[in-house]
Amino acid sequence: MSEIAPAVSLGVLYLLAVLLVSTVWGLWLGLATSVAAALAFNFFHIDPTGRFTIAEAENWVALVVFLVAAVVASSLSELARTRAAEADRRRREADLAAELARLLLGTPEPRAALPAAAKRIADALQVDSAAIVLEPVEGDERRAAVPLGELGSLLVPVTAEEVARERVAPALEALLWAALERERLTREVVETSALRRSDEIKTALLRSVSHDLRSPLTAIVAAGDALASPSLESDDRLELADTIAHEGRRLARLVDQLLDLSRLQAGAADPRADWCSLDEVIRAAVEDTGAGERVKLAIAPDLPLIRADAGQLRRAIANLVENALRYGDHEPVSVRARVSGGRILMRVVDQGPGIPLAEQERIFAPFYRAPGAEGQGSGLGLAIVRGLVEANGGRVRVESLPGQGTSFVVELPLPAAVEAPA
Repeated sequence: MSEIAPAVSLGVLYLLAVLLVSTVWGLWLGLATSVAAALAFNFFHIDPTGRFTIAEAENWVALVVFLVAAVVASSLSELARTRAAEADRRRREADLAAELARLLLGTPEPRAALPAAAKRIADALQVDSAAIVLEPVEGDERRAAVPLGELGSLLVPVTAEEVARERVAPALEALLWAALERERLTREVVETSALRRSDEIKTALLRSVSHDLRSPLTAIVAAGDALASPSLESDDRLELADTIAHEGRRLARLVDQLLDLSRLQAGAADPRADWCSLDEVIRAAVEDTGAGERVKLAIAPDLPLIRADAGQLRRAIANLVENALRYGDHEPVSVRARVSGGRILMRVVDQGPGIPLAEQERIFAPFYRAPGAEGQGSGLGLAIVRGLVEANGGRVRVESLPGQGTSFVVELPLPAAVEAPA
């Protein structure tokens, strides 16, 4: 080896071993390796070789320089190793914080995300389990309770308490506070929006009622005053009495609609489900409208019994038929019902001017009247139809093209065959 390079220069090879050991196993083992390398360097390369003695003073200098270089290299390697480990730890902490932020801030209900967040913390701490509770609790012999300010506690195994307290709890507390505060603000916004919507409905109700109630009341009062005239002819008296009866029924229907809408919006319109015949319900609803021959029925003879509130469906179908008669250009209205694709389909079809696509969803809003619509509708009928049908497990939609009439489609679920009464 001395033929290739001077003996003192071969110490570089030993320094590589010192660097490797220090980098992988740490400072103390690196220092031990430095001493062992110095001894090996003396034994194999400094005259006289094969012994731990040094013949010349300059070789003492070489050996001391080698030992100092080995110790410095070991220390620098340990420093680099420590900084790399710290950087990796901070990266993992940042990844954990980002994941917790995604879980807690990425959902409108942070409480539902607490189990997933706790599992992510357990994975990061390399423990079997962890839990986040939104109340102060006490730890026990197996689990430590790390406080999260006034928000709650983080429960982790006792062995991970120090790391959880120093590395996890501060970020978790800040994120949890932000998530709960956002939930509170969102709830306040929703409540404010609901109150504003309620005020809008009340305003619309007052406007609608002030007009729709005044018209029949005015007619009833005028006809009642006229009936008191002693000179009134018999035919005129009958006509006025018929006006009073007609406007009275109209007034009663409006009051019933207002009560139905109020119950639906208050969530108090729970159906009293029982077995009923949709055929009979449809015929009773058409009879309620008094339309007679203007309504054509096409009801399949094999319609099964359904489980629903017959009274609610009757009012919903009657509203659909009245709506079709009102906007059907005085043409006949057809009501069809059949079984299709595991459900019952009922259609109320008119031959009116149709409904533009932009208006087809808005017509189900309370008090909404289509621009230019004729008739004396209150704007409540279709809103009540949707509410009553959906309360009975169905849904209603409209199919229409301008100039080609309108079809309101009611879909009702078919009950399982085993549920049908004997």
